[in-house]
Amino acid sequence: MSILLSVNGTKYPVDVEPDTPLLWVLRDTLGLTGTKYGCGVSLCGACTVHIDGKAVRSCSVKVSSVGEQEITTIEGVSANGLTIVQQAWIEEDVVQCGFCQSGQVMAATALLAANPKPSDTDIDDAMKRNICRCGVYQRIRKAIHRAAELNSGEV
Repeated sequence: MSILLSVNGTKYPVDVEPDTPLLWVLRDTLGLTGTKYGCGVSLCGACTVHIDGKAVRSCSVKVSSVGEQEITTIEGVSANGLTIVQQAWIEEDVVQCGFCQSGQVMAATALLAANPKPSDTDIDDAMKRNICRCGVYQRIRKAIHRAAELNSGEV
């Protein structure tokens, strides 16, 4: 079955089964491997992408359910260079192993779009479903605060 997807601003016809998880279409069909496979059951957040600006777990979204909504992957969020979130990630030296970080960045980007000045509680609530096996949660929180500062010009 041919499905037309809008990914990172480009339309792609994909010939896949309608119940194929979006994650596998992004990775295997379109070659966008920045989105990671972690658990396959929406628990870890490694596969987080945006659908119409909202952070979702692509491992549990059937490709046929996306319709004409805009999908943004980590590749698309930084298509024009580093985003403020990515800049803050570098400044705060967040990354340890890096495996979960594309999902973490996507979740943080959606959080800041919805709440430009989040509190620690807001950050914890928004990020708690994104697992980091290295345990860099404090650095992630600090980077989100830094991104909020950069975004508001409080630097």
